[in-house]
Amino acid sequence: MGPDILLVDDNGVQAATRKAILSRLGHVVIVANDGAQALEMLDRSAQRPRLGLVITDHLMPGMNGPEFVAELRERFPQLPVLVLSGLAEAEDEYGDLDVSFRMKPLPPDELLHLVRALLQEPIGRTA
Repeated sequence: MGPDILLVDDNGVQAATRKAILSRLGHVVIVANDGAQALEMLDRSAQRPRLGLVITDHLMPGMNGPEFVAELRERFPQLPVLVLSGLAEAEDEYGDLDVSFRMKPLPPDELLHLVRALLQEPIGRTA
């Protein structure tokens, strides 16, 4: 089993769909509804050492994507982060936060390929 993935998205349907897709790779996928909940989970999580990737939406209530990633970077400066957004101009908001940015919708195969690359897993790996 590979490292855990933290998925942050306020849209329950999209989160459930992405969790199902990512689970095919054999990872534990932890879902948070927003950035504040994700940071709280990380602060108290025993699974934190297994965390290998964070995937976050850009627009969320409360703490938006750039705010969340800035907070995350203070705690985990080297952790790979994938930001998904339907707004192309949103990429500019991440400046020097060292994220991978992709436009939604992201086809499942492309999401899986990107996650493998960010986790530096062999492309042929199956669960």
